Amino acid sequence: MRAFLAFLVIVIGAAAVGLYMGAFIVRQTEQAIVLQFGKPKETITMPGLHWKLPFVETVDYFDKRILDLDMPSQEVIAADQKRLVVDAFARFRITDALEFYKTVRDEGIARQRLGNILESSMRSALGSATFQDVVRDRREQLMHKIRDQVNTEANNFGIEVIDVRIKRTDLPEANSEAIYRMMQTERQREAAEFRAEGAASANRIRATADREATVTKAEATRKSEQMRGEGDAERNRVFAEAYSKDADFFAFYRSMQAYERGLGAGDTRLLISPNSEFFRYFNNESGSASKAPAAPAVRP
Repeated sequence: MRAFLAFLVIVIGAAAVGLYMGAFIVRQTEQAIVLQFGKPKETITMPGLHWKLPFVETVDYFDKRILDLDMPSQEVIAADQKRLVVDAFARFRITDALEFYKTVRDEGIARQRLGNILESSMRSALGSATFQDVVRDRREQLMHKIRDQVNTEANNFGIEVIDVRIKRTDLPEANSEAIYRMMQTERQREAAEFRAEGAASANRIRATADREATVTKAEATRKSEQMRGEGDAERNRVFAEAYSKDADFFAFYRSMQAYERGLGAGDTRLLISPNSEFFRYFNNESGSASKAPAAPAVRP
């Protein structure tokens, strides 16, 4: 009885171990190939619990998700003989796990071979385009062309390339420095031209302003002289009219003005004869003093 129970326990244990060894789970993000003595037997793409023969069959898993392939920077010569440093990456997925297993076996080898294909296709596509095409005009079309070329060869590995993108396109550092210096020189030349044009415009504006100021000042001077002449003429007319009306009063008025100017406050000294015509209103209120000739006045 004990021997039977022991045998039963061994049988149940072996069955449990066999059941455990024969079960495997395929996740949502995976696909699997069942191998029998190292040879592919079955491809499983549906997730869930699956079975295999213990110790006879093994399982290899492959990712179903979209994978990234980041390329190192490559130096490419464009069609116009300009050297470019291109940084690109690709996205791919395994579409045929069986073909993938037969050709490249694992993801590391697949990345290496796919990288070589991508580099070759990128050189071919960009080598037939100009620098302006790569940088601006045909960038999107060139990326699609590279993707199609890579897909042509990648399909043989059970791989589909979803997208190829050029992240960065630059000139080599030496070329960039030369172009930067050339651009700097060009900008300095343009700045000098702008400054020269500005100085010429400023000189023209200044000359025009000076000419207009001179003309305006001359016109103003002419008008002022004309007005002054007219005023003097009017003053002389008024004086002449006043003199003609009362000659004695006019003579008296002019004498008073002469006294005011000649005998003003301050250090005023006159050397003149008392009988001079200048003092006639001092000697006679009617101004009819002697008519002796006046001595010249000396005013220090």
